[in-house]
Amino acid sequence: MRNLRTLTAASLLWAWPAMAMAQDGQIDVADSGDTSWILISSALVLMMTMPGLSLFYGGLVRAKNFLSVLLQCGAIAAVASILWILVGYTLAFGNVSNGWLGGGNALMLMDLGNVREGLTVPESSFSLFQMTFAAITPALMVGAWVDRARFGWVLGFCALWGLIVYAPVAHWVWGGGWLSSQFGTLDFAGGIVVHTTAGISALVAAMLLGKRNGFPRTVMLPHSPSLTMAGAALLWVGWFGFNGGSALAANDDAASAIINTHAAASTAALVWILIEYFKLGKPTSVGFATGAIAGLATVTPAAGFISPGAAILFGAVAAIICYASIQLVKQKFSIDDSLDVFAVHGVGGMTGSLLLAVFLSSSLGGTGYAEGMTMGSQFVGQLVGVGVTLLWSVVGSVIIALMVSVFFRMRVDEDTEREGLDIASHGERAWELD
Repeated sequence: MRNLRTLTAASLLWAWPAMAMAQDGQIDVADSGDTSWILISSALVLMMTMPGLSLFYGGLVRAKNFLSVLLQCGAIAAVASILWILVGYTLAFGNVSNGWLGGGNALMLMDLGNVREGLTVPESSFSLFQMTFAAITPALMVGAWVDRARFGWVLGFCALWGLIVYAPVAHWVWGGGWLSSQFGTLDFAGGIVVHTTAGISALVAAMLLGKRNGFPRTVMLPHSPSLTMAGAALLWVGWFGFNGGSALAANDDAASAIINTHAAASTAALVWILIEYFKLGKPTSVGFATGAIAGLATVTPAAGFISPGAAILFGAVAAIICYASIQLVKQKFSIDDSLDVFAVHGVGGMTGSLLLAVFLSSSLGGTGYAEGMTMGSQFVGQLVGVGVTLLWSVVGSVIIALMVSVFFRMRVDEDTEREGLDIASHGERAWELD
């Protein structure tokens, strides 16, 4: 018995430092359930890029450019991932100093904490999850320049864009930077950080590249709506990880985010084909797919903060506003944003970010405002976040695009565009039909 008491006392003394750390709030052991959910969510988000986004965009272009879209999406994701490991993560989520950029404490993902501060998951799993966001965000812009952008320019532009545009905005909003700390700007899963940056920058790139030959006189129909539907389905499912994983824990917030994600996508898809029915006389599969993506982009900034009823409203608003934006961009302003990246992702992300200020209210089923915040001050915070991000994306994208064009021409020549990028730029055909 004496030996047992001695052993027990020794065990308590050995464990005391760890117990003290836990009491001080410095937990150094990750929760396995939360960690598993983040790892699964990371895989789901990567699935959104490859193959989801690739097939969604690939089906919308003409057959002669199908492989070029898949290659661009894949290569962008690969380059963005390597740069994220080298320097992107520490720029976005390194130690907070001045609020503009993260510190250099995590270069090459070195010296990561056992647990990310404030969370219950290893910092390595957190950095992995955020890497998949850094991979898909520049790939979203591919839809703006399909059929005409040179592969070298695309890779150079997206590589610099991820470090100069995306990483700083991620720090300002998610990494403890000045937008979140000074203005209370909220963005649950990327309405500002992902969709606003990519949507605005895509519009800038489309304007700098110019219109495709024949636009808008020549009808450029999707070569495979079936692939677009398949891609949209993969994006839809993957978005559960995109938004649900942004709770950064396997909890009620994650479940609520997924319910709201699905509700908004379902509503937007149905409202979109209803609009088509009244305007065109027939609902289309491309319309259903586009509407779903618009709903997903619009609910993303608010997914974990609002009620399911509000998510349904977000979806309906997304379909109406994004559909109108497509007509405005292409018909009114004659801008060849080929696959409507700005109208769907940019407009959707900004709309959802602003609506969040209203539907965050606990009286409307939301999670409620932070201490000291009201609906008015939250709206100001959201407006400042959207406005600053818009301006930063425009200026940064123009500078990067022109700088890269010094080394790689932005656009292919007319013969290459006429022949198709698959053969002319990559020496391959997607389909060998005898």
